[in-house]
Amino acid sequence: MPHPKAYLALCTHTHLFPGARCRLQGLPHPAAFAATPEPIEAHLRFSDGTATAAELHTESPTGPTLTVAAYTTAAGTPIDDSTWAVKGIAQKEDEVELTIGAPNRA
Repeated sequence: MPHPKAYLALCTHTHLFPGARCRLQGLPHPAAFAATPEPIEAHLRFSDGTATAAELHTESPTGPTLTVAAYTTAAGTPIDDSTWAVKGIAQKEDEVELTIGAPNRA
């Protein structure tokens, strides 16, 4: 169950990769958020119906990042927890689209 203050983000694929896109829904002011993003909790829902928790961090000196909890795809593929650079944040109608960049390797 998503955190009560987490925003739903619909993702275009079953997993994240550079260039993948997720659309944040329900933000009170999408244009303002796209212009000046703030840290938020999100509930990612992937194209196969699976979901996981995530956090958008904006305080990184290298730009925004998205930290994603581990999950298993509908096909049974386990996906480890990960952190991704966010290379784009743009308003798309009444949503905000995140474009995923490179994974942050520890």
